Amino acid sequence: MKIKAEEITAVIKSEIENFSKSVDMDEVGTVIQIGDGIARIHGLTNVMSGELLDFGNELMGMAMNLEEDSVASCILGDYLNLREGDTVKRTGRVLDVPVGEGLLGRIVNPLGVPLDGKGPIKSTKNWPLEYNAPGIAARKSVHEPMQTGIKAIDSMIPVGRGQRELIIGDRKTGKTAIAIDTIINQKGAGVICVYVAIGQKATTVLQAVARLEEAGAMDYTIIVMANASDPASLQFIAPYAGTAMAEYFMYEEKKATLCAYDDLTKQAAAYREMSLLLRRPPGREAYPGDVFYLHSRLLERSAKLSDELGGGSLTALPIIETQEGEVSAYIPTNVISITDGQIYLQPDLFNSGVRPAVDVGISVSRVGGSAQIKAMKSVAGQLRLDLAAYRELEAFAQLGTELDKTAQKKLDLGARVVEILKQGQYSPKAVEDQVAIIYAATQGFLNTIPVEKVQEFEEKFLSDLRGHEPEVLESIVKEGKITADNKKALESFIERQVEAFLR
Repeated sequence: MKIKAEEITAVIKSEIENFSKSVDMDEVGTVIQIGDGIARIHGLTNVMSGELLDFGNELMGMAMNLEEDSVASCILGDYLNLREGDTVKRTGRVLDVPVGEGLLGRIVNPLGVPLDGKGPIKSTKNWPLEYNAPGIAARKSVHEPMQTGIKAIDSMIPVGRGQRELIIGDRKTGKTAIAIDTIINQKGAGVICVYVAIGQKATTVLQAVARLEEAGAMDYTIIVMANASDPASLQFIAPYAGTAMAEYFMYEEKKATLCAYDDLTKQAAAYREMSLLLRRPPGREAYPGDVFYLHSRLLERSAKLSDELGGGSLTALPIIETQEGEVSAYIPTNVISITDGQIYLQPDLFNSGVRPAVDVGISVSRVGGSAQIKAMKSVAGQLRLDLAAYRELEAFAQLGTELDKTAQKKLDLGARVVEILKQGQYSPKAVEDQVAIIYAATQGFLNTIPVEKVQEFEEKFLSDLRGHEPEVLESIVKEGKITADNKKALESFIERQVEAFLR
């Protein structure tokens, strides 16, 4: 019996059709090289840039370089068990993280995997890591205060909801302390906080978590942690993961959110490491050419949304570490140009006991008074000038120069203002307390109190004010300003307190 060629063709066609129906047609590739957290893959012809890849055994990767005959991917996890010849599958989706109420009080890695041993995350929704920043029409100008609870900042470098305020300084100058204090101060303010720890020691992060738990702040806080021992890829995506978790609350729940990135210097270093391994051309300081875009696309997602979109906000507190106070280095200048101001912490001030060590001369908030209540604006207006005059006169006084009465008065006032702005760690102050004590200092009421006893007086004064004249503080909160009647009551109370303290 003779079989015709057409019959053979028909049989083969039908077999191919049946085979394609029974086999999962996911596009697969093969690992041809692996090392240092980067895999080169042959195949995956239609893969997209930034697409999530499945390496099996719950190990994921992200497509970074789409080359002519291969795809380079970073591995999001432990790559030591991967081997050449292993199969890689496309997932057809971009990287996302679980979001929602279930994350509050939890410590997770940048993929949303819990690290605190409290069981799986209860979440029904995912949010993409890379999300478009809101446009001009979707935003509203920053006008609500985001109280940090730190006198030196709330009075002279105010932060508003939706602002991006950079915290910059050398190592061990108290940068993390400012971020943690700000999170603690949001208790009862309805603000959802996200603390992103990048490239830090696990023990350091756990100390910060213990402080937050002590203060009862973990109820509204999410900790995203990419340790120093984690691959560079996880340190690179950590800030985007934290922002995605905060964005859900801003867009869907219409809430105010706060995101602290500690710190972006380590994220830039992790991105540089990945880029060099991916053979991308190095630029200044060996960083890739798109390192500015790395931070701009992250920080532009912070905003105060318009009323039509629910009026939610995302406030960013990026932290940058400088070397020997070198503010003009590559990464610091990049982030300074993206943010709406910076809080500069100086090692000399820190070492001399002025803590927080905020350098008022270099620090600035480009939102200014619109992020302050009227009461604070009225009492703090003169503060920066008083401090500048004090620093100038202090230099003269150290030279042993004779000062006239006016200059001596300014020197006395400045010394007491510096003492008032000193503040212990993890002890943020309510805005009404800040207004009361700053008013007392700037109006010269404390000039008779010995400098070394000013902080002792402050503690007693605020405690007595809450006990005997609570309506003055309540009025500052309610009215947002010091009324004429309250001014009289406050001044008379301060005078009585000073008199009693000096006895």
